[in-house]
Amino acid sequence: MNWAVIFPLFLFLVLIFFVGFWANRFVKSSDSFLQEYFLGGRQLGGFVLAMTMIATYGSASSFIGGPGVAYTRGLGWVLLSMAQLATGYFVLMVLGKKFAIMARQYKAITLIDFLKERYKSHAVVIISAISIIVFLFSAMAAQWVGGARLIESLTGLSYTTALFIFAVSVLVYVIIGGFRAVALTDAVQGVIMFVGTLVLLVATIIAGGGISNIMAELVAENPNLVSPYGAERDLTPLYVSSFWILVGVGVVGLPQITVRAMSYKDSRSMHRAIIIGTAVIGFIMLGMHLIGVFARPILPGVEVGDQVMPMLTLKVLPPLLAGLVLAAPMAAIMSTVDSLLILVSSAIVKDIYLNYIKPEATEKQVKNTSFWVTSVIGISVVLFALSPPELLIWLNLFSFGGLESVFIWPVVFGLYWSKGNKYGAVSSMIFGMGSYILLDRLHPNALGMHTVVLPILISLCAYVAGSLLTQRLNVQLEK
Repeated sequence: MNWAVIFPLFLFLVLIFFVGFWANRFVKSSDSFLQEYFLGGRQLGGFVLAMTMIATYGSASSFIGGPGVAYTRGLGWVLLSMAQLATGYFVLMVLGKKFAIMARQYKAITLIDFLKERYKSHAVVIISAISIIVFLFSAMAAQWVGGARLIESLTGLSYTTALFIFAVSVLVYVIIGGFRAVALTDAVQGVIMFVGTLVLLVATIIAGGGISNIMAELVAENPNLVSPYGAERDLTPLYVSSFWILVGVGVVGLPQITVRAMSYKDSRSMHRAIIIGTAVIGFIMLGMHLIGVFARPILPGVEVGDQVMPMLTLKVLPPLLAGLVLAAPMAAIMSTVDSLLILVSSAIVKDIYLNYIKPEATEKQVKNTSFWVTSVIGISVVLFALSPPELLIWLNLFSFGGLESVFIWPVVFGLYWSKGNKYGAVSSMIFGMGSYILLDRLHPNALGMHTVVLPILISLCAYVAGSLLTQRLNVQLEK
């Protein structure tokens, strides 16, 4: 074990635990356990809001999986990844003040709360909860795998042991502290992600002999590595453009991101978050994916892409600094996992248990159920992650596409189109989820685009048709 590397990571974990225990005071003293545990009392300022969005979105696929693919594909994947630049801007501008105001009017604590009050439909609630549980389960598995692989590469421990250490670390502070612990640790983790990206990018350029030397070596190996089309020339303009939907505009439909848009305290906080979030996420995504490409001349022949980042960090940085920098991907992974855990837990406790199983549950029963549900979900994901995929980024992107296909139109039209109704929402969700799963299994990347594009178009048509047809039918019945 490289103790000089492990020590800074250990200190980072101690800091995270401290924040979790500190945030537990708010959970204990709050008048509303649900408001505090699942939404932090709607008191997020601009900086914390920006950082929690960045840290939730910047996950294992951004810090480990993405650079691993960039290592294989070249600069074309860097171009593709920059579709993520506008993520925070799109989410907060599209949802904006109206979403936060309506969420407060509805007393919504989760996205499903908002959809339930907007559409007055049990079907919408149940389909939404099932979608969140199914798709976010795969997203959490990807993060669990990323965290375990990171610890495995640093310590030399077996993958299973590393997975157990990582899972226990996350579960403890999420179960104890709830959303406020998640948001505050996200703020710390977002700063670490930014600094870690900057330090590693500079160190990689120096180790490679400068950008011009790195580029010359990449061209000598394969000129396509520096082209926008990728090493195998398979990154077509249409395929790259489709990622503007998957990781750009479509992020409006991700429940783990939209819930942040109902947790800030005022419009000034939202405006600050747009500016800070866009700048920071742009730098992190550009920096991390460039590092992946620049690593190729420094670390030739890496077979497992997810190992590129940890191996490169240990090679180009002194041990103590490597430990501090590797806290960045650890922060990204932990911050995404904690947010997803809280979201899935809220879908089960708030949207299923309180609505349909035990509506008269006391505060104490809700609290105990929340703790137990979060624990069981976490342990279930650990068991699922015992057999990891080769590149975890694909598992993460699968969940992104599924959630966007289900939620984007019920959320957006629910805010801005008064004629949208529950029939349109249910149609959109069923057709979106069904077409996405079918296309992903039978014909991924249809028409040369990412799988998510066609299901989003199908769900759009289903929402509009379902709303208008049932509206006309109701008018005719009334006559």
